[in-house]
Order: sequence, then structure tokens, then C-alpha cells
Amino acid sequence: MAISASSFPVRTRVGTVHLVGAGPGDPELLTLRAARLLGQAGLVVHDGLVAPEILALTHPDAEMISVAKARSRHSMPQDQINALLVREALAGRDVVRLKGGDPFIFGRGGEEAEACRAAGVPVEVVPGISAAVGCAAEAGLPLTHRGLSSAVTFVAGQCKGLTDQNWAGLAGHDRTLVIYMGVATAADIAEKLIADGITPAMPVAVLEKGTRADSRTLVSCLADLGRLVAEERVQSPALIVVGDVVRQIEPDGIKARFAPELETIA
Repeated sequence: MAISASSFPVRTRVGTVHLVGAGPGDPELLTLRAARLLGQAGLVVHDGLVAPEILALTHPDAEMISVAKARSRHSMPQDQINALLVREALAGRDVVRLKGGDPFIFGRGGEEAEACRAAGVPVEVVPGISAAVGCAAEAGLPLTHRGLSSAVTFVAGQCKGLTDQNWAGLAGHDRTLVIYMGVATAADIAEKLIADGITPAMPVAVLEKGTRADSRTLVSCLADLGRLVAEERVQSPALIVVGDVVRQIEPDGIKARFAPELETIA
């Protein structure tokens, strides 16, 4: 739904919408600019997966609006979030739109920026450490590694039409596949990748709540991915990493391991 400036009463000053990446969870991974904006903000519109420790860094007098989203359950639809940002900015308020990870990697930051600019609202994007980069670093998992992977692909695991997408070639020899939002469809994802030609023995890591105090690194082979997620009761936020780079994870950091052939990880 297009949003125009004429849809809202406009004051003399138009505020700026700051699309701010909160990173994967650890507040020490915030950029300096993100931390400064949080400390100054009068209005923070935040996702549900933003860690409480990061929300605690906001100004004591800031108005906090949660627009939490969960699978099949949104507290506020995306078009209403867009309208909220535009309305508050056109009313003269600067808005910090706080998103987990990076705003432009599966964060719908592009949609929100588009809506704001169409309504004449200035937008600033403050990048954050993406979940893939931050969680992989904590696990000691290099997304690229000479001789193992020279390419990385990010995909969303709960997109409509999952079975219609062609993932052939995205994982396997010299490639790493990082799957966001794949917990609920983990078994289907494994089945799909195997059908698309990936060996069932391909190493897989599940990075649950990465960089947070209760994070876990779980390792399996592709064929056992669904069982790993189910039996370990993996909860979001979690990433699935598929590829030979999983073998680089330090054994002491692994909280659960399935499949005997992965005992050689070192």
C-alpha cells in the first residue's frame, strides 16, 4: 500500500527515520552510532527479537513501541509499521527503528525505507552486524575458508513456495549456505536440499540465540537436521549453516552433535 505525505498532517519540521541494526544480541556488538542514537532517541520502534540488554540502552524517557513478529503471528502488519514510521516522522519526531541483525538482511528495512521516502521522510540506515556474521564468529565458524568455501548465500527458510525454489548449487563443494528463519521448516529444508543434489552427509550447524548468554551451537549432518532441531527443541532466533566449513567449529564449543561421521570435526 503506497503511503503519501498528504495522508498525514505535516508540521513544519519533518523528522528522520533511522533504520538501526541491533546486531545478533550482544550489546557490545552495537556500532557506536547505533548506541548513540539509542541513547538520544525519543521514540524507538523495535522488533521482538531485539535483546533486552540492548533495549536497556535506550534513553530513560524514550517511548518504546514493540512491533514484534513471530511465525504466523504479527503484533502489527508491515503496512501498519510503515504507516507508523511515516506518521511519527511527519509529526516532527525523529524515530529509531531498531531491528535485529542488519536492517537490510531479511529485516524488511528496504520496504520501510521505500515507504518513508515515498512520503517525503528522510531515512538514515545504520548497519548492524548481521546474525550470520555475528553468530558464526561466536561459534568459530568461518563462512568462507580457503579450500572449503569461496561463496556464501543467505536464504530465508520460511518463504512461501519453499518447495518451488531452486537451491541447487547453493551448498556443497566450495560453497556455504546460511538459512534464516528455518527452525520451523528444518526437516523440509533438509529434504529439499537433498532432493536438489546435496549429499545427506553434508555437515550442518544450527546456531541458536547466537552471541547471547544462552546461545548454543548444534552440529549434525543434513540428513539428521530435522531430528536435531526437534529433539533439541531449538528456538528462534536460530540460523542453519550448511557446508564443509562447519567442520572448522571448535569441538569444545559444540553443545550437541548428531551423526557419528561428524565426530572428526576439528
